Amino acid sequence: PILPSPTLYKTGDRARYRPNGTIEFLGRLDQQVKLRGFRIELGEIEAILLQHPEVKAAAVVLHSSNHPQLVAYVVLKSSLWEGNEKVTSVLSDFLQTCLPDYMIPSRFLLLDALPLLPNGKLNRRALPVPDALPRSIVPPRNPTEASIAAIWTDVLKLETVSIYDSLFELGGHSLLATRINSRLRQTFQLDLPLRLMFEKPTIAALAERITTMQLARQQPSVPLTAGHKEIEL
Repeated sequence: PILPSPTLYKTGDRARYRPNGTIEFLGRLDQQVKLRGFRIELGEIEAILLQHPEVKAAAVVLHSSNHPQLVAYVVLKSSLWEGNEKVTSVLSDFLQTCLPDYMIPSRFLLLDALPLLPNGKLNRRALPVPDALPRSIVPPRNPTEASIAAIWTDVLKLETVSIYDSLFELGGHSLLATRINSRLRQTFQLDLPLRLMFEKPTIAALAERITTMQLARQQPSVPLTAGHKEIEL
């Protein structure tokens, strides 16, 4: 039996009692979603997007018709950027400075205005569904990204891939991640841990980490000079 307590804790879940005494879960009261094991607050992503000087309005939705993915709908203040590819590149880079990789939307769509309900609130059901969205392809920007993209397209049997696509949203799984990791280790001659494929599941993020590791490997060791003695701490 449930003992009465003077303290109540708000979980953010919406539920109701059924006639038989069980509790039926109806969903969340907030915008929290779960993606690949991570709990994500959609409002947090929207708040960061709105901090960009060119973003007038933004909405982020988790779609799971084919495979779970975050989709960002953006209204710009001007026509400074042309096409979804440029928007994806600029806003993904912007979000990378504030959010972890698993919170970066896989797709961005430009809208003239966000659909609203009569009371002025966002009508999320009226946002275009992912199947109707053109896929934004951001090509590699440097040789490192190009090498990773070539491995991905070969292992995943894809014709093209965007540097902001998530490996696991393209159909990747643990076995394919192992194969890709092995190819990356051979290509870049680096001791890349397998967990990196899960921590940095996009080409852009992987390339950044690989470049950092390459630079660290190239740093020359500082020799001891006369008058200095090596000590053990």
